Amino acid sequence: MTGEPIDVVIADDQELVRAGFEMILDAQPGIRVVGVAGDGAECVELARRLRPDVVLVDIRMPRLDGLEVTRVLTGERNGGEDGPNVVVITTFDQDDYVRDALRYGACGFLLKDASPALLVEAVRAAARGDALVSPAVTVRLLGELQRGGPRGERYADGAAAGLSARETEIMRLVAVGRTNQEISEGLFLSLSSVKTYLARIQAKIGARNRVEVAAWAWENGVVTSRSG
Repeated sequence: MTGEPIDVVIADDQELVRAGFEMILDAQPGIRVVGVAGDGAECVELARRLRPDVVLVDIRMPRLDGLEVTRVLTGERNGGEDGPNVVVITTFDQDDYVRDALRYGACGFLLKDASPALLVEAVRAAARGDALVSPAVTVRLLGELQRGGPRGERYADGAAAGLSARETEIMRLVAVGRTNQEISEGLFLSLSSVKTYLARIQAKIGARNRVEVAAWAWENGVVTSRSG
C-alpha cells in the first residue's frame, strides 16, 4: 500500500464519536475516512461497497452489533475476499463482547476514550496487519481469559508449543500490550527482527494476528500478570 492512503470506515451509533474520530483521522497524512455509519448493517454495506483497508466498529450498535459486523467482515476476508481489518471500539464494561469479537477475528481493540495518537496508531497498525491492542484492554480482557482457563493443553513456558526462549519472551510482551517498537527497544532487537519473530510465533500456534497471540498466551498460562 506504499503511496496509497489508508481508507477507513467508521461505525458508531453516537454522532459525536463518529465526528470526532473522522476529524482526527482525516487530519492525518496518508489516512482518509471514506465512509461513516450509524449502525452495523450500514457499516457492512459501506465496507462491501467502498472496500476500505480498516473498519473501526463500535460493539453496541443498532440493527447489527459490532460482533456481527466483525464476524461478517472477517469471515469474508478469511473466505478469500479482499475484506478490511476490523478494529473494535470498546469500553471497560464490555469484556464479554470483546472476548467474542476476538474469537471472530478482530485485529485490534481500542478504548473509546483513547488518545488521538493511539487512534491513529491503531489504524496504521491495522492497515499493516500489525494490530494494536490498548494495554489497558489487554491486561483486563486477556487476564480474564487466563482465569477462565484454557480450551486445551497448557504450555506454560511455550517450549511445548515449539517456541524458543526468545519467541516466548516476545509473546509475553505482546500479551501485556507492548508494541513492536517497544519490544524492539526493550530487547535491543531491530524492528524487522521483532516482526520476524512474531510471524514465526503466529505460524507455530496458528494465530492470525497479534491479538490471537496475546489471547493464546493468557489462555495457556504463558503470561499471568501485568509484568508478564
